[in-house]
Amino acid sequence: MLGSGLSNQVGASLAALAFPVIGPVGVVAVRQWVAAAVLLAAGRPRLRAFTAAQWRPVLGLAVVFATMNLTLYTAIDRIGLGLAVTLEFLGPLGVALAGSRRRTDLGCALAAAAGVVVLTRPRAGTDYLGIGLALVAACCWAAYILLNRTVGARLPGLAGSAAAAGVSGLLYVPVGVAVLVLHPPTALALLGALAAGVLSSAVPFLADLLALRRVPARSFGVFMSVNPVYAALIGLLVLGQRLDAASWAAIAVIVTANAVAIGTSARR
Repeated sequence: MLGSGLSNQVGASLAALAFPVIGPVGVVAVRQWVAAAVLLAAGRPRLRAFTAAQWRPVLGLAVVFATMNLTLYTAIDRIGLGLAVTLEFLGPLGVALAGSRRRTDLGCALAAAAGVVVLTRPRAGTDYLGIGLALVAACCWAAYILLNRTVGARLPGLAGSAAAAGVSGLLYVPVGVAVLVLHPPTALALLGALAAGVLSSAVPFLADLLALRRVPARSFGVFMSVNPVYAALIGLLVLGQRLDAASWAAIAVIVTANAVAIGTSARR
């Protein structure tokens, strides 16, 4: 679990280093292609055997997957890794809190809301478009969780996720090729994009599979809540993106609320 979270955020930081050359769209296209290759090889879905009822959530998952990564990476480019990833984590928190009437969950929601207010408070350099894109990524992550449940119920094993990754990769072929032709990547930029695909898609996928065979899903979900902290630290060390004390406190509050909500929800 440590390796999965660390790999994911290191991959995102390397992706950010390639933004000045090929932009977030080019990086996301390469990442989607890597993810498609890995998941199709692992899942080996029999696409011709899919029914219409199976294809519908798969196609929805593909669109959400593509949109989530594009909005997140564009947000990272505008507001920094730590802030973007923290706001994105409101997605799984929202799913964990949806429909709950427990006092604990209400407290988590209020704490997370206070953290968001601190992170998005008006300042001289506030990028509201970047904040909005990160919140769109959060909505996409929530939809991703819900659609994954449907896909998992209708298709065996990794077939549904692999098919969705393949479709998502195809969606990025025209725009990705256009971006790479109009903005020829340097060797370092292309290496950064490929590293992002491997470290943020392939490695976490395999590491998560291994972890979920050994630990309860509740523990796994709680532990993944540390990703915003990883993102803020790696953003500081690799990209030189500094956060003030209030932002660090807000991240800690949101991470704690996320861990408590997911942990108690899974236990129930």
